[in-house]
Amino acid sequence: MTQTHDLDATGLLCPLPVLKARKRLSALASGDVLRVVTDDPAAVVDVPHFCTEAGHALEDRAEDGPRMIWHIRKR
Repeated sequence: MTQTHDLDATGLLCPLPVLKARKRLSALASGDVLRVVTDDPAAVVDVPHFCTEAGHALEDRAEDGPRMIWHIRKR
């Protein structure tokens, strides 16, 4: 069964949102989804790059004012 987990990375600047996401994903089961909330403009580049390099699937990206909400599925 797939579970969704949350990580609030608002207020953190590059590279911290990606580093925290990497650490959190390492503890999840394959197929689980991590919902990451960021407000760092660099995350627009960093998060997709991280997913590609680490082999995770970037399922969705949405904007909520200045915040970006990412859904990353662990491979």
